[in-house]
Amino acid sequence: MNGAVALPLDLPELSFTASGDALVRRSVLPSGIRILSERVPGSRSSTVGFWVAVGSRDELGAVAAGPGITHALPSRYGSTHFLEHLLFKGTPSRSALDIAVSFDQVGGEHNALTGKEYTCYYAKVQDRDLPMAVSVLADMFTSSVLDETEFENERGVILEELAMADDDPNDVVGERLFEAVLGDHPLGRPVGGSPDTIKAVTRDAVWQHYRANYRPQDLVVTVAGAVDHDELVAQVTAAVASAGWQLGTAARPVERRTAALADVRRGEALSLTRRPNEQAVVMLGYPGFAAADDRRSALGVLNSVLGGGMSSRLFQEVREKRGLAYSVYSFASGYSDAGVFGMYAGCSPKNAGTVAELLLGEFGRLAADGITDDELTRARGQLSGSAALALEDSDTRMSRLGRSELTTGEFTDLDEALRRLDEVTPADVRALAAELASRSLSVAAVGALDAEVFAGLVDDEELEAGRPEPLKAAS
Repeated sequence: MNGAVALPLDLPELSFTASGDALVRRSVLPSGIRILSERVPGSRSSTVGFWVAVGSRDELGAVAAGPGITHALPSRYGSTHFLEHLLFKGTPSRSALDIAVSFDQVGGEHNALTGKEYTCYYAKVQDRDLPMAVSVLADMFTSSVLDETEFENERGVILEELAMADDDPNDVVGERLFEAVLGDHPLGRPVGGSPDTIKAVTRDAVWQHYRANYRPQDLVVTVAGAVDHDELVAQVTAAVASAGWQLGTAARPVERRTAALADVRRGEALSLTRRPNEQAVVMLGYPGFAAADDRRSALGVLNSVLGGGMSSRLFQEVREKRGLAYSVYSFASGYSDAGVFGMYAGCSPKNAGTVAELLLGEFGRLAADGITDDELTRARGQLSGSAALALEDSDTRMSRLGRSELTTGEFTDLDEALRRLDEVTPADVRALAAELASRSLSVAAVGALDAEVFAGLVDDEELEAGRPEPLKAAS
């Protein structure tokens, strides 16, 4: 394989050999269903995923009655997370227990994930159990009944899940940073919804969300490991046909999201959540880059050098030299039309201001002076090695197929990823860092802190806007 392979929506069949002699095949069925497989030599297990390009950003708010709308439509906020839970709760032919037993009795794993731009239901099984996994996941995906009793039970479960996350300052600060950086953009909303949206959403609203987005033209099935593509296509076709899906009607797969960059406007310069915790957690963030940006290899190097490991600048400066934090790192999250680049540290509340200034200072120096040749060499080694090790797992390969199909529209194997990495120069990294540093900074923090701690990072007006309610002791 030389270069990335494009995945056109109007190409019925595609086949090529990727690095490591893995055979990748893709079929676009007349109904719009897309099926991708990666056969890995020597593998004895398979990971299968049923994907839909619908995430938390796609949920509709309440729509009032008006011209062309005969009656008000309820808010669907939280529907994506609700469906992640409810699709395991039974179909006309399988109870929730039946679904669980199907995987438990063969030692398999099954779960789901909700993202900002997609949802995936997946399972990992021995190769001989792949037909069962495809059958069960297809039944769940196409035929969930969304039972009223199960719906109300799961509402309580989700509220407990959100409460658990709200007790974790790392979860809280991450949500607050995205809200602060992305403002009113739908990507700034919490993936799992909020207690208020989960309490408010109705079964009818979730049902509408389900029926509108779980159709043949929305479905992408990916399998990696021990898999025969032709058998997989036959299994998927039979499974969805038995559920009543009309496959005789031609339909084009849903279009991928636009790659045009969104007009992201910062929500807040400072988002401070006061909690009487022993440790404060601090995040600094900027609007980042889209997932398909051509500079993503340079961004990977930047992230590695700044805060991607124990030899990174942030780790060495904040933890090793000064002993001010146990956990400190940087990260980059990319989506179809926006992204977030950020830095994180957990530290004593009394050191939060100092640590935040150190994070910003190290990033500023990188943006101004760039990186050394030695740092570039280390970053290439770290990124290439971690990528190679990750691909030892069929889960990673299955996810790569799904993200390639849904997000970038191209498949990039390890050899191509390494080739792009080798082309990155120190000048590329410096230019990228300088562009990020020129954007609006947002600070999010959780802990026993006053807004004045961050006076050196934001101006007085922004400081006042981010001032929280007085700290209250936990009851």
